[in-house]
Amino acid sequence: MPTEADVLTALRPVQDPELHRSIVDLGMVKSITIDGGAVTVQVALTVPGCPMKAEIERRVTEAVTPLDGVDSVAIDLTVMTPQELEAVRGKVQGGGGGGDTNPFTDSSTRVIAVASGKGGVGKSSVTANLAVSLAKLGYKVAAVDADVWGFSLPRMLGVERPPTVLDDMMIPPEAHGVKLISMGFFIREDQPVIWRGPMLHKALEQFLTDVFWDEPDFLLVDMPPGTGDVSLSIAQFLPRAEVVIVTTPQPAAQKVAQRAGAMAKKVNLPVAGVVENMSWFRADDGTAYEIFGEGGGHQLADDFGVPLLGQIPLVSALREGGDVGTPITVVDPDHEASKVFEAIAQTIAVDLAPKRRFNKELKIIE
Repeated sequence: MPTEADVLTALRPVQDPELHRSIVDLGMVKSITIDGGAVTVQVALTVPGCPMKAEIERRVTEAVTPLDGVDSVAIDLTVMTPQELEAVRGKVQGGGGGGDTNPFTDSSTRVIAVASGKGGVGKSSVTANLAVSLAKLGYKVAAVDADVWGFSLPRMLGVERPPTVLDDMMIPPEAHGVKLISMGFFIREDQPVIWRGPMLHKALEQFLTDVFWDEPDFLLVDMPPGTGDVSLSIAQFLPRAEVVIVTTPQPAAQKVAQRAGAMAKKVNLPVAGVVENMSWFRADDGTAYEIFGEGGGHQLADDFGVPLLGQIPLVSALREGGDVGTPITVVDPDHEASKVFEAIAQTIAVDLAPKRRFNKELKIIE
């Protein structure tokens, strides 16, 4: 017959699916009852109606069932008290976010701001698939949908539930290995956002400071098109961000995209590279047709003295995946477009990695 200590040891590797911490260390395991081969584990959820309770039940059951002498496992769910919630928050706050300060100011997280000179060039599709590609390479990835007027990342990543609120800290939902926060979680899709600069600034600040990000390796920011208030706010909140500019091959789009790069330089954000979207359409016979012209991405990269990170073909599967929340990099990783995103992610993560790593533990002594 298993002992309580045996069960507790088996449960220690089980993590809360949102906080990514051991349910034992978080104090979620309230009691263990053993009656012969029947084991009952009482688990305290962080919030009533926790959207991940079925996943927690599954993880606990799978951890305890293999123990010698266990015939059945029952899960008794309860909810944490306000005092217990406060203790949990104290344990996870060191992981970045959910406080009064910007967790990315003193962080080793690389921030990639995906920008464009105008809308309609596929910037959000690039952001979504690049984030998924980085996650598939094994990195911890988060994304902020800073395109507050044209938010689309929740739909593109297939995220249908809002953040979980733990005390006054938001836990971002996760899909395909990417944690996400977006204006789309707080207003309806058909509701216009009619805000002036100060309100936008405050919303973006809350997206960074009131969210439990858990120190991701990469934070991707889907910027609104153009060079307005949000771009200025991002430069203030994320002064070490690297900018990736998305354009299409046509010269007219490239000229407009130059403004996004010029804006980045004006606020002292380095342009890391250029992504050319809709570069060609490949017919069934393998012929590539350059429907939107050619050369725009190369020219823009040359203008800023940065690499052309990749050229993404025009394919209906890329658009369809964004419409239904199944990115092409997830459903068809061997597709030509998916391979381009994989190569771009590899280049950003390895080839463009900073030669000097930021370490918040190192301080200059005056």
